[in-house]
Amino acid sequence: MSKVSDFPYESTLEVRDTCMCLHLQRAARAVARRFDEAFRPLGLTNGQFSILMSLNRPEAPVMGDVARLLALDRTTLTANLKPLERRGLVEIRPDADDRRSRRLKLTKDGEQLLLQAHPIWRDTHADLDSQIDDPQRLRDDLLKLA
Repeated sequence: MSKVSDFPYESTLEVRDTCMCLHLQRAARAVARRFDEAFRPLGLTNGQFSILMSLNRPEAPVMGDVARLLALDRTTLTANLKPLERRGLVEIRPDADDRRSRRLKLTKDGEQLLLQAHPIWRDTHADLDSQIDDPQRLRDDLLKLA
């Protein structure tokens, strides 16, 4: 059955072939799936790895700083922290100076998981880099967009 539309099909093809947003989303999903698969033996997703890694600091960061770093809103970060907290990988505590603010602390179990996950990340990352002509330029360009 053929659909008649006033909107030209050529415009659909133009978006399919040139839309930066579409191509970035597709690439991001493919890369995310690759890392999810690599981390699966640890019971970890790529997003959880990023959260845990963002907490590996000398001082426990406040939730707002982590949300900004990961480009997440606080509600999404809170939802993503819950399974990590249940697993004993993260502690969420009120800030001693500002009780309205929450500090996020990586636990010893969280550190141990990162010790296992980091070599997996490194190997997976090296494989990705080998498939890109100029991976540093891509990273630089993506940082410009962010």
